Amino acid sequence: MFLKTHRIFKDGKAHIYYSLCESLRVGRKRVLQRRVLHLGELNTTQLERWQRTIEVVEEDGRRHQMRLFTDRHGERKAAAAPEDVAEVLLSSLVVRRPRQFGACWVGCKLWEELELGEFWGRALGEQAGGVAWEKVVELLVVNRLIAPRSEFSIHEKWFPQTAMSALLDTDERVAEKDRLYRALDRMVEHKEALEEHLALRWKDLFGATFDVLLYDLTSTYFEGEAEEVDKAQRGYSRDHRPDCKQIIIALVVTPEGFPLSYEVFAGNRAEVTTLEEVLEAVERKHGRARRVWVFDRGIVSEENLQSLRRAGASYLVGTPRAQLKAYERRLLEGDWQRVSGEVEVQLIAQDKETYVLARSQARAQKESAMRLRVVRGLMRDLIRLRRLLRHGRLIDPDKVLLHLGRLKERYQQAWRYVKINLEDLRLSWRWNRYELRLAASRDGAYLLRTNLVESDPEKLWSQYIQLTEVEAVIRVLKSDLAIRPIWHFTPKRVEAHVMVAFLGYCLWVCLKHKLKASAPL
Repeated sequence: MFLKTHRIFKDGKAHIYYSLCESLRVGRKRVLQRRVLHLGELNTTQLERWQRTIEVVEEDGRRHQMRLFTDRHGERKAAAAPEDVAEVLLSSLVVRRPRQFGACWVGCKLWEELELGEFWGRALGEQAGGVAWEKVVELLVVNRLIAPRSEFSIHEKWFPQTAMSALLDTDERVAEKDRLYRALDRMVEHKEALEEHLALRWKDLFGATFDVLLYDLTSTYFEGEAEEVDKAQRGYSRDHRPDCKQIIIALVVTPEGFPLSYEVFAGNRAEVTTLEEVLEAVERKHGRARRVWVFDRGIVSEENLQSLRRAGASYLVGTPRAQLKAYERRLLEGDWQRVSGEVEVQLIAQDKETYVLARSQARAQKESAMRLRVVRGLMRDLIRLRRLLRHGRLIDPDKVLLHLGRLKERYQQAWRYVKINLEDLRLSWRWNRYELRLAASRDGAYLLRTNLVESDPEKLWSQYIQLTEVEAVIRVLKSDLAIRPIWHFTPKRVEAHVMVAFLGYCLWVCLKHKLKASAPL
């Protein structure tokens, strides 16, 4: 690298600008100069600092700054004194064990911000080990934030390529394979204390409140049979891996994305059966309070809402789409209030609850396009089947019925709108246009249900769409933090794998809000 000067004459005066450049060889006889950083106009002090960018360590241990960049084309024509210049013989340079430092340093600083070192020191400090267990846990979590890998990969590849040994002030024993696994075995029993500690840190660092809580579930699957893990079961897979066993992860976060709690359930657990257990866990760890719970239609049941009312909590929840049929007239004729460019809302008061009927134009266009695609697909295949019958290429009635059965299975959503008639190998059909019109009227519609006394539909809708924040948490866990798949095959390590990913997200959201405070949009 070198400092490069750029002279520009403007208004009869010469201006000197500086940039930090590097030479890139792009061919045997061609070298390009790439600008790394534009420095602008520099005063004498700034230029001196940029030129003195190398620290020399003498044989006796003395340290002092010397010049690596010498600018002989600037205002000063005289070259720097020889004893002040560090000469670098490029032919003698050898790169030995380059290690990643910056990202690891950021991860460790976030760990300190959340005071997780002190927490794990108290939790695991009395347990014997050649290396402090809190440092092993820190290594696992920082890796999960930066470059998620298996424990064996951390031991074999990632740790030797990073400066974590210097940042943790320890040696390679911290990344021994067996030590990493044993750290997982020690973590799970401190889950409740960890959640209480993090809740206090969110309050201290960011002034977080827990009056409104968002609740959602996701799943992650196993590679392997996981026969020893009781919670590893087959169920509805949100990862599109029905061939694998899975677990269900329930998340409770604030509208700002700060995680308050999580629970791990069996992979075949129905969503609607999880809320009461999560509600009891939150009250046990964080006390009873009149909180507002926001969750989607998959968790709604009369029993769950009754549990919330008994606990003195409020709720704002989505309802199953089937309930929209009761409000078809309001969908067509209601008194709508526009709350944004694409969303309109109306309130429907019933007994001690309020129903919020909302309609999103963007969502309506998406649902209409999805339905149109399957209707067209069904019509195209029906026409193809009729042609086979007309040309005598298909004459077996049983095979015709098999074809129709496959079409019904492939186009389940569109099949409800068509009536098939098959007589003497003559195929005809009729579309139920009334049902198609009703379906179109329900496109983009949401029916929300709440016991809040709030009467402003815009505020209610704004609270409900905060669910996108917990959906964002799930995306981070699955993509950036690679919580899936799970390779462990013992119950404790499976639970610890989820905990490490949870802690990785805590570092992630802490960094997000630190950056947001430094450079708000």
